[in-house]
Amino acid sequence: MTEDAAATRAEIAENFAAIRRRMNAAANKWDRDAKDIDLIAVSKRQPETLIEAALLNGHRQFAENRVQDAAAIWPAFRARFPDVELRLIGPLQTNKAKEAVRLFDIIETVDRPKLAGVLTREMKAANRSLPVYIQVNTGEEPQKAGIAPKDADAFIRECRETHGLNVVGLMCIPPAEEQPAPHFALLARIAARNGLSRLSMGMSGDFETAIQFGATSVRVGTALFGRRDD
Repeated sequence: MTEDAAATRAEIAENFAAIRRRMNAAANKWDRDAKDIDLIAVSKRQPETLIEAALLNGHRQFAENRVQDAAAIWPAFRARFPDVELRLIGPLQTNKAKEAVRLFDIIETVDRPKLAGVLTREMKAANRSLPVYIQVNTGEEPQKAGIAPKDADAFIRECRETHGLNVVGLMCIPPAEEQPAPHFALLARIAARNGLSRLSMGMSGDFETAIQFGATSVRVGTALFGRRDD
């Protein structure tokens, strides 16, 4: 291992340790068990050297925003680290559903009936039954993916009963300019009344608040890998 590679690995290890400390503190504050909260490393458009450093440090839960980005790097990493769990956390076009089913272990961005139907078909064709999350657009932002909160109950029911999807939880991305707490609380209420125990919410800037409101996985990129150049 070169000196640069060793330094990168050490820096990534310290970043992970710092995030874990913050997660533990938040969990303790709100009387939760930190072991019940998954740390998902958001590797989207990060240098492969940083992703490799995280893998060499033992981390195995990652997320990507785009199918094509995952296809470019993760098959090779999976060959070396077959126990990786890879999540899709970005909007999914129906014409990418087949490849998404092949590449990912969990899809967190199911948000419309057409996509639900296509995913069902592609999973059957691939003989896979992936866990999925319903993405809820808690801020009802027109530029953002996700089902509207008022339509969430009916859509969850449709995904389960009509399409037979394995819906395990909900996911949201609150508006950047608003306090996240009300959005996390709203997502938790929708999950509770639909019998869903998994909540994917919270990113680098607000994951401690998400833990307060019941997050079972937090999606952290910048705090682990640093800011991207793009």
